[in-house]
Formats: sequence, structure tokens, C-alpha cells
Amino acid sequence: MDRAEILLQLRSSLSEVLNREVPELQEDARLFDDLSLDSTSVIELLMSLEDTVGLQIDPEELGPEVFRTVATLAEYVEAGLAKTANA
Repeated sequence: MDRAEILLQLRSSLSEVLNREVPELQEDARLFDDLSLDSTSVIELLMSLEDTVGLQIDPEELGPEVFRTVATLAEYVEAGLAKTANA
């Protein structure tokens, strides 16, 4: 899965979790400030990503920096998928 596909899946998952359409997803958008995510929606988002892209979430790797922006979350997903592919 390449970066563009990850961003499309993030947009879809965010729309589902936020119960509203997210028409355009800028990589510098801040998840909490710009997109209005909260702690509950973060958990829902991670569960959605586990289901839709096969991401294996390691709670030890989840720091606040992962959820700073769309780009930092996309990088986390990319790294997680690469780790899964290499396992």
C-alpha cells in the first residue's frame, strides 16, 4: 500500500469516525485541532485502520507525536505496514 492509498484510507476512516465527510485531507492538518478528534475517536480510528488496512497496533509505539498531524499518522501506518510485510 503506497502513501496515496494510505491517505485515502485515512480520509475514509476519519469520515466514518467523525460522522461527517472529510472531503480533502491535507497532510499538515492537525488531528485534534483541525479535525476535532478526541481520545475516543482516536481509539475508533485505530480500530478502523486495523480492520481496513491490516495494521497491527503496538500500544508501546503510540505516543502523542503519532497523532500530531495527518502526515505523522500516515508515517506510523506506513511503518506499521512495512513491519507487518517484513515479519
